[in-house]
Amino acid sequence: MLPTATADGVPAPYNSTVATQLGRRRIPIHTTFYWDHKVDILFRCWPGDSAAMYAVALLLVFAMAVLVEWLSFTNIVKLKPGASNDVVGGLLKTGLYGVRSALSYLVMLAVMSFNGGVFVVAIGGHVIGFLIFGTRAIIRKKSGGLDSSKA
Repeated sequence: MLPTATADGVPAPYNSTVATQLGRRRIPIHTTFYWDHKVDILFRCWPGDSAAMYAVALLLVFAMAVLVEWLSFTNIVKLKPGASNDVVGGLLKTGLYGVRSALSYLVMLAVMSFNGGVFVVAIGGHVIGFLIFGTRAIIRKKSGGLDSSKA
């Protein structure tokens, strides 16, 4: 298959990486996973070309994934039926749901950079978060008085 020409007459590369012109900088847009530390995650030019900043970015993605799992299984706001603060509690729960949704989308967008390291730490963060918070919720449900079948 022959490479096709783009609008400006430059032949398009025949591989999994398509380069686009944004301003004066050519930015590769990957369509398959790659394992390089030179990547843009969430924001243009971040983390840059530094391996140390790439490690910081990976830690941030990992922390966001763990936080998503914590928000999925936490019960910070406890609503009591008939209490006077039902509206406030409902608004707080809605706000926490919005924060969890926003963090989930940020993790998804980071994975859409198609960087293998970002994918691995995002999945690892979700798994570790579930192991810490999800299994504790399951154990609490089985051993505590939260099981409604024991009436």
